[in-house]
Amino acid sequence: MSRYPKPMARLIEELTRLPGVGPKTAQRLSYFMIGMSEEEVHNLATAILEAKQRIKFCSQCFQLTEEDPCPFCSDDRRDRTIICVVEEPRDVLAIERTKEFHGLYHVLHGAISPLEGIGPEDLRITELMSRLGPEVKEVLLATDPNVEGEATAMYLARLIKPLGIRVTRMAHGMPVGSDLEYVDEVTLGKALEGRREL
Repeated sequence: MSRYPKPMARLIEELTRLPGVGPKTAQRLSYFMIGMSEEEVHNLATAILEAKQRIKFCSQCFQLTEEDPCPFCSDDRRDRTIICVVEEPRDVLAIERTKEFHGLYHVLHGAISPLEGIGPEDLRITELMSRLGPEVKEVLLATDPNVEGEATAMYLARLIKPLGIRVTRMAHGMPVGSDLEYVDEVTLGKALEGRREL
């Protein structure tokens, strides 16, 4: 027998399905939601439903969007000679926050991970390859700096380089403001590999 009333137990169960939400967090959230006014709960539920119904993938870059094509793909001011390849839609926003990249994007929706049963055919690689027309001069591989991200970047580089397109990789290294003694060996090794002339 559950120690919670049935509707609350169901709410806790549904909340634990969310990434990063364990049983204790789900319990705290459910208590908070039960304490909300009916109007606040309705607004939250409506926002979730509206997002689910109206948000889709851009047919060109596969970023989340309300319009198709997305604002990035339809913006004529963006540099169409470079495509930045990322793993997830949230990565696009992280790069946009820097205000340093002005090209187009392509979202793979994951990375190659044999342990999780994710192969190249499970990603948006075929769609990326079909976008590599004569105007594309560079593909920037901005996959995560982990085993899966590196494997994905290497796989893509092998596919793209024979097309005569420049393939670049995001630099990896020490965070600004850090002390050498506190930087882990892998990060320090990447920083040494990616050193540049001053």
